[in-house]
Amino acid sequence: MNEQQQHHTTRQNSAVTVIGLGPMGQAMTRTFLSAGHPVTVWNRTARRADGVVADGAVLAATPGEAVEASELVLLSLTDYQAMYDILDSATASLAGRTLVNLSSDTPDRTREAAAWAAGHGAAFLTGGVMVPAPMVGTEAGFVYYSGPTEVMESRRATLALLGTPKHLGEDPGLAQMMYQAQLAVFLTTLSALMHATAMLGTAGMKATEALPELLSFTDSIGAILRAGERVPGAALDAGEHPGDLSTVTMMGATSDHIVESSTSLGLDLALPLAVQAHYRRAIENGHGNDNWTRIIDSIRKPR
Repeated sequence: MNEQQQHHTTRQNSAVTVIGLGPMGQAMTRTFLSAGHPVTVWNRTARRADGVVADGAVLAATPGEAVEASELVLLSLTDYQAMYDILDSATASLAGRTLVNLSSDTPDRTREAAAWAAGHGAAFLTGGVMVPAPMVGTEAGFVYYSGPTEVMESRRATLALLGTPKHLGEDPGLAQMMYQAQLAVFLTTLSALMHATAMLGTAGMKATEALPELLSFTDSIGAILRAGERVPGAALDAGEHPGDLSTVTMMGATSDHIVESSTSLGLDLALPLAVQAHYRRAIENGHGNDNWTRIIDSIRKPR
């Protein structure tokens, strides 16, 4: 084995620390262990480490000990405040290490965290894991990252074990912004599925009958946008909203009907009223003949 191969093997099998052992942290730990990395873990509730310790991880007694065990430290916590709560006692050990925070929070807080880490001599990457824990480490897994390109490239091989790394740029807030944007689509879709299931339930249709139809339509939305509507990204960037295929007025009428039906059925109106409001504002502003994408104006600049 030549020197370059030895360096590659050492990097590939370098030690990793995982702090936070919820389902995601445990999945990451097992993924690294399966790839041959020594893994040190720490969790506030130590018994949560029992399973991964049985699989070969080492449980650190303190956060400082966990940080000192590896140059690469991953955090999978409730939010960014939890990082400070845990690592404030270990700041003296952060210099020269790379912190990869995969917790959810706001873009501004991730930027503040990057500055905090730099103040203690640590490199910092923000991450957003876009698959559930069982899919971590599979071909379907992918993770958004942002932060210094040099740092990202130096850790790419190890981080790629969790899922395909998608580096969005230098701004530490970008990965968190993409994570939140993706979840905005996801959570809204989940609410819409439950609202639709409740609507059909009032007509006696069981969820086992309704959901397959609804999910089939959900699966087709991307194809519909690409084929019928043309993916609107370029037009949005140009500030263009051609109404040749669908208009604000047409979609707004549909939103009115959904509100009326939901009202008559005695269902919660929060979601349909929010959607209706987007179309009504666009119509009030004289854009009824524009494409449905015009609703982005009232989202960008709410009253």
